[in-house]
Amino acid sequence: MRSRTGSSISELRSRVDGRVIAPDDDGYDRARTVFHGGIDRHPAAIVRVAHAEDVSRVVTLAGDNSVELAVRSGGHSTAGHSVTEGGIVLDLANMRALDIDVGARTAWAQTGLTAGEYTTAVGAHGLATGFGDTGSVGIGGITLGGGIGFLVRKHGLTIDDLLAVEVVTADGELLRADAERHPDLFWAMRGGGGNFGVATRFKFRLHEVPSIVGGLLFLPATAEVIEGFMAAAANAPEALSTIANVMPAPPMPFLPEETHGKLVIFAMLTYAGDVDAGERAIAPFRALATPVANMVKPMSYPEMYMPEEEEYHPTAVGRTEFVDAIDHDQTEAMVTALEASTAMMSVVQLRALGGAMARVPEDATAFAHRTKPVMATVASLYEDPDDRDASQMWVDNLSAIVFRGEPATYVNFLADEGQERVRHAYSRPTWKRLAEIKARYDPNNLFHLNQNIPPADGG
Repeated sequence: MRSRTGSSISELRSRVDGRVIAPDDDGYDRARTVFHGGIDRHPAAIVRVAHAEDVSRVVTLAGDNSVELAVRSGGHSTAGHSVTEGGIVLDLANMRALDIDVGARTAWAQTGLTAGEYTTAVGAHGLATGFGDTGSVGIGGITLGGGIGFLVRKHGLTIDDLLAVEVVTADGELLRADAERHPDLFWAMRGGGGNFGVATRFKFRLHEVPSIVGGLLFLPATAEVIEGFMAAAANAPEALSTIANVMPAPPMPFLPEETHGKLVIFAMLTYAGDVDAGERAIAPFRALATPVANMVKPMSYPEMYMPEEEEYHPTAVGRTEFVDAIDHDQTEAMVTALEASTAMMSVVQLRALGGAMARVPEDATAFAHRTKPVMATVASLYEDPDDRDASQMWVDNLSAIVFRGEPATYVNFLADEGQERVRHAYSRPTWKRLAEIKARYDPNNLFHLNQNIPPADGG
């Protein structure tokens, strides 16, 4: 590190109150490991910052010495942006304070919290903010990219409930951005990803979600059942959000052994409302076919986050697009391709959108494609690196059939797919405005380990 920054590890330790983890320290390999497998990078130092002042010091050091900086909230970046080779990782994991104002229906949350931790804490008061569908995801990354999850149709994206953000910009300054203060920065950070600074704390709106009707529903997957599922999802009350994973049935203990490996719709259903109304809303899905397993029931909202294996680090390739429709030709292609796949696991995920997400004007935040009714992902998991090319070919071939029209993707689901794909996450006017704001707040592109928006010319 000395050769790159002019500062030794000991000098870095003297600057911050948090923990500095160097390559020779115990726990280094665990600290540099991120969620997705196949990412093996060796930072010069990992700084577990203690507070916003630490964040400012690390950002300033990296900028002054031209050291690559990675920012880590939950470490779920598909592209591996949460860790750097030879640079500094600014790890927010120890910044986990949560201040809940039950009466005002708001919460200030530090960005080291995970979605599951936040949801469990506010859920104790019968309240919720919508994030994604995985509890171990850090609230920092998912919020800055938009946030599509279990409450998307009822309450919109995560950023639609973001009221303010405290952020350390590239010059080391701690700012509060909201509708009145630095409104351009606040606009950009709602969908523009980590391009504009390190978010240290969010102020969220909370909704009353005392209970839900939700859980897992497994249906046999034929083209007709998939079409029926998506039609039912589009016509469902906005209180119901759905995720349909079309895939071979995994060997879960609650699934009949004879179904293991056969195509199913592994559905995650969340009705945020009255139990009787929720049962009526979910009835059309149960009626599509005899369920392989039906685990939908009244429950608390935090129960939607499934238990996760801490040592699970999947390697996968995939492609995500917003699409206008899913028709019979597409569902037939899905079934054929999934049945023919030789990968350890292949999946097509379909999310019906609309509702509250679509009612926010497209130019109100940096998030684009709000009016698209479906988000689809084609993915293939592999274990042996030699199988990656075959998995990528499978994804490419099926994607060519499933995805039609102008490319439109979700920035939080992008892997390392190139600059053109990053532009597909935004409209042209949004991209132009984001690049101009980037030039004002990060003209040297210090924050480039992300789905990067370079500063406009002259920045």
